[in-house]
Amino acid sequence: MELTNELVLEAISREFPEAVLNSSEPYGLLTIELKKEETKKVIHYLKESSYEFIFLTDICGVHYPDNPEKELGVVYHLHSLVNNFRLRLKTFMTRESAAIETISDLYSGANWMERETFDFYGIDFKGHPDMRAVLNMEDLGYHPMLKEYRLEDGTRTDKNDSMFGR
Repeated sequence: MELTNELVLEAISREFPEAVLNSSEPYGLLTIELKKEETKKVIHYLKESSYEFIFLTDICGVHYPDNPEKELGVVYHLHSLVNNFRLRLKTFMTRESAAIETISDLYSGANWMERETFDFYGIDFKGHPDMRAVLNMEDLGYHPMLKEYRLEDGTRTDKNDSMFGR
């Protein structure tokens, strides 16, 4: 059986009818936005199903400060090695509810990826065995990837944030 974007999306929508918020296919890569509460269940299903998404390529955070309802997000990249099929899953949350269930019990590689996402974005992974800073100093006091800090020294006149895409 050859996996297609349509087949995988239909299977997830069938198994979890309330989970899928929207989907797209940028550059042919199936990207599904999920409800936060359903994310771990969907990932567990994809890993254990005949689709065999047994490889977790990456977990990362995103910050959209201009969208309070979806200010923080977690992006998962899964790969079915057997079927040579890649999938991107996204889930979003408010800044006040910046927590999601860990998947480190499903993929051992998620351990450090979740710690890095916590470290840089402040997103807590509930149930994680060792949720602490992994790259920054533990007493840093802020999450450096949040887009709330100036990129340049405010006293400089030769550069401004608009030169950096802000």
